Amino acid sequence: MWLEILLASVLGFAIYWFLSRDKEETLPLESGWWGPGTKPSAGEDESIRPFKVETSDQEIQDLHWRLDKNRLSPPLEDSGFHYGFNANYMKTVISYWKDVFDWRKQVEVLNRYPHFKTKIEGLDIHFIHVKPPQLPAGRTPKPLLMVHGWPGSFYEFYKIIPFLTDPKNHGLSDEHVFEVICPSIPGYGFSEASSKKGLGSVATARIFYKLMLRLGFQEFYAQGGDWGSLICTNLAQMAPRHVKGLHVNMAFVLKNSFFLTVLLGPRFRRLFSYTERDAELLFPFKKVFHSMVRESGYMHIQATKPDTVGCALNDSPVGLAAYILEKFSTWTNSEFRNLEDGGLERKFSLDDLLTNIMLYWTTGTIVSSQRFYKENLGQGLNSQPHDRMKVWVPTGFAAFPCELIHAPESLVRFKFPKLLTYSFMPRGGHFAAFEEPELLAQDIRKFVGAVERQ
Repeated sequence: MWLEILLASVLGFAIYWFLSRDKEETLPLESGWWGPGTKPSAGEDESIRPFKVETSDQEIQDLHWRLDKNRLSPPLEDSGFHYGFNANYMKTVISYWKDVFDWRKQVEVLNRYPHFKTKIEGLDIHFIHVKPPQLPAGRTPKPLLMVHGWPGSFYEFYKIIPFLTDPKNHGLSDEHVFEVICPSIPGYGFSEASSKKGLGSVATARIFYKLMLRLGFQEFYAQGGDWGSLICTNLAQMAPRHVKGLHVNMAFVLKNSFFLTVLLGPRFRRLFSYTERDAELLFPFKKVFHSMVRESGYMHIQATKPDTVGCALNDSPVGLAAYILEKFSTWTNSEFRNLEDGGLERKFSLDDLLTNIMLYWTTGTIVSSQRFYKENLGQGLNSQPHDRMKVWVPTGFAAFPCELIHAPESLVRFKFPKLLTYSFMPRGGHFAAFEEPELLAQDIRKFVGAVERQ
């Protein structure tokens, strides 16, 4: 009898283990058509065309006219950035933008790297493709797809690219040399916006996967933060045999027990595998939660009715700058909200910040960029199949201390079981590549080294 009970227990455990174990699911590789009208019967033009950023006197004159016509409301006394962008500092930004900022010079800066466009699923997709200026004998570069988020652009990667493509001349070893591809998300900057509803992160991942195949890369690394993190994660879920490794500096992980663990974490930190550094970045959670609520108002607007606020932002360069630059203040360091200038020039130059603004202004893409939130979040959190699907490719994670919300290693590993590296970064916030390019490059290199030592 006892033998029968034992055998039944073993059999029951085996069945439970088989049914409950993680299955290496993949996202289906579907197809889509996002251009205007119906999909043509003729095959899509797959040519890759050189592209150059340009401007004109008319474009600059129109900008200056609109800057002159600004109508600002005076801020409350001693309010810093607590109520949003401080109008006193906006006067400084407007003055610099009109009298000092040289858009023609920045266009030349943008054209330092080779730009291209190609048609994929009915959309003209823009990307830069930067190859190493030199390679050690007998070596080939490692292809690396880098994807931006909102309210950023491909320009966020301009300062990190030299550390990846030409490391030896920038203080790093040439053990890992990369060939970098940075596309613009559809509806951002120079990438054509969808004419149809539904283009979210999964469709974008598929488009970028097709781009990499079109460029001849059967195997490549992928890296991203913000939306770029989710897009690259979806790509790894979709084509795990082609993504050699995934590196992210933000994780979209929704675990039902997470909020319970952060409530109990201060007392039972080790039970939930939280380190001392995790505790410093997560607790007291009441403060973290308040910060999340304070910084997420934009998301509710853009995930519901993005076109409404978009009408105002697309018509006013001052309004657009206030809306976007406020994010570069408090998302870089939440304490910057106490400063009248938002601490913007502590981490960035006005030339760099305004160049990013101009990529939205001159292309008129603020509305289409905001729609990406509705496409991804309009049906609610954790509502998509990929939300509940794990990622089965080697993964590296860089935890920057001023990110909007900290993701402990135990939480990241839940979503990414093949997590190889997890790094507590010494400084930096949400816009990691823009703010701390060398730190991020070093962590990417560390992760790639771990992949290749497997």
